[in-house]
Amino acid sequence: MTTAPMRNATMNMTYKPLNLIRWIIWSAFALILIVAPLIFDKGASLSILSQIGTLMIFALSFNMLLGQGGMLSFGHAVYSGLGAFFAIHAMNLATKGTIWMPVTLIPLVGGLAGVFFGLLFGYVTTKKSGTTFAMITLGIVELVSASSLMFPGFFGGEGGVETNRVIGEPFLGITYGPQIQVYYLIAFWLFVSTIGMYAFTQTPLGRLTNAVRDNPERAEFIGYDTQWVRYLTLVIAAFFAGISGGLSAINFEIVSAENVSAVRSGAVLLFTFIGGVGFFFGPMIGAIVGVFLTVMLSDYTQAWQLYLGAIFILIVMYAPGGLASLIMLNFRVASYGKFKRVWPSLWKACATALIAFSGIVIAIEMLYHLTLESANGTEMPLFGFVVDTAQPTGWLIAAALFAVGALGFVYAKRAFQQVWGEVNSEIEALMRKETA
Repeated sequence: MTTAPMRNATMNMTYKPLNLIRWIIWSAFALILIVAPLIFDKGASLSILSQIGTLMIFALSFNMLLGQGGMLSFGHAVYSGLGAFFAIHAMNLATKGTIWMPVTLIPLVGGLAGVFFGLLFGYVTTKKSGTTFAMITLGIVELVSASSLMFPGFFGGEGGVETNRVIGEPFLGITYGPQIQVYYLIAFWLFVSTIGMYAFTQTPLGRLTNAVRDNPERAEFIGYDTQWVRYLTLVIAAFFAGISGGLSAINFEIVSAENVSAVRSGAVLLFTFIGGVGFFFGPMIGAIVGVFLTVMLSDYTQAWQLYLGAIFILIVMYAPGGLASLIMLNFRVASYGKFKRVWPSLWKACATALIAFSGIVIAIEMLYHLTLESANGTEMPLFGFVVDTAQPTGWLIAAALFAVGALGFVYAKRAFQQVWGEVNSEIEALMRKETA
């Protein structure tokens, strides 16, 4: 069991002017970005990793508003989408020789476009807060989305705007034609942007943003203009959202009206909340889950939106702090050396929940096939087996799995809740003792 002095030494590895634990975390993050394509090198893995990288920047920028500033925005896609349009037009102009602009710096074009529209729209939206702010941002995104079809010269109409990211002569063999080169470009901007957004949280403006989120009346009482704090935060968030849009334009080589739609704004809200708005790394987890559900899972099932909605509801109901909060809660238990007491009941609860979930999945997939694909036959492949949706066997198996799993989960949940409560009570007592 870890003693209090050892734990404190581990969690406070700060030596001025060097913060050792911070260097370790950022170095590990950089190493993961470097080796990821070497590990996931099959099929469309590079494309998926690239999408995760751009979505991470987008989600982190959105969390600057929601998590740090308490600003629920339904229109954040405006800044990433318009940044993507300006970035792709810059690439086309560079291709024609009208301007000089290397592909490496194209994300900056998107970022500057995001700043411009953040200054333009943010001055209006941040005059109000709370629900009013959310409704205004929804109106803004609908306005821009409608305009994308009204001005085809800039937005490209329904077909969007296409480009070719291979511009000019290769520099050190880099053409950005191969996907691996695009991935490392995205990884570079992801690392730089993540550092920039984390650094923002340590600035006086970042602290003021938290203060305005928690108690705007007190912030105003001590002399700060809460509207300007929200405004400046939105502009900075729009800059990083624009960088995400520029990287998306490079990755896909096409930008359409979907990039500035309310659907994309809603998607980043879902993914950020699933990851955890109360933690800096939460949106990054949400981005991974989001790409898995919308890109990878959609290739295997037509019911992926149902699963996405179900996961979001479960997170809201049982883990409002997101997946990051579950990770940190278990990390706290482990740091106090009490995880071995929790683990026996935890794995039983997870195993029984997985059994019940597999029964639900089988029933959903069979129902989707029976209602949508029955014209092509009632048989379907499922988990390596061929199931006839018109016969009762598959339905009985699904019902049995759900019943066994649900019953087992009820009993496992009781044991887990009891030991979890005891362990956390002991931890809180130790924390009070250490503080005293």
